[in-house]
Amino acid sequence: MALHNQLITTLKNLVALVGVARSGGDLKAIADLVDSLIDSPQMLDCLRRCREQPNGSAMIDGRYPPLQPDMAFLGSMPEGSLGRTYAELMVSRGYDPEFFRPRPLRSDAHWLTQRIATTHDINHVVSGFGTTPEGESGVLAITATQIGFPAYVMLNNAAQVSRFGFKTESFALMGRAIAHGNTIGFSAEPLWLARWEEGWDWPVETWRQRLGITKPANGEVYGLQPVPG
Repeated sequence: MALHNQLITTLKNLVALVGVARSGGDLKAIADLVDSLIDSPQMLDCLRRCREQPNGSAMIDGRYPPLQPDMAFLGSMPEGSLGRTYAELMVSRGYDPEFFRPRPLRSDAHWLTQRIATTHDINHVVSGFGTTPEGESGVLAITATQIGFPAYVMLNNAAQVSRFGFKTESFALMGRAIAHGNTIGFSAEPLWLARWEEGWDWPVETWRQRLGITKPANGEVYGLQPVPG
């Protein structure tokens, strides 16, 4: 029976992943994939890894709240600060800061999923990855490497297989972006543990120094500030 249930769960995960591919990365489809993995063995292992990290259990047990940004307030922060840079990214891309799907925080897995979903775009800012498909995969690679967040592992695996099979001309760039994200993931402090709300006014560079991000993606083709031309 356990094997049967596991096979059914795996099938649901794959169906959700196919939905992401067919939608071209639609946010609802991605949220469906994320939710399909909340009660999975992979999520249990992800939570185990989170708790093994310094202060991880305290963060989870304390239910540090998911991000609820006040964009007007953040936009008034000093130039170069995390808050203002984040607000500028959201406005310039036309992103809704509350795009994420509301989830009840009734379990550790629900809390972690919501915290990661609501802070995703902050990871773009501090890591320097842009919002192209390669930039998205690069920033997902950080969390996939640091805690094995299931949906991000699946999305990046699928991205590489898709490029290798159907867009070979861009496979190398995708692999490079993911490798860059993996490198940051292995060398930096866990981004999921960062209490961004307590340092909105800190310069982005200060955050990078505190987190150990020594080689952000700015200046790369897949960066927020790519090289000219």
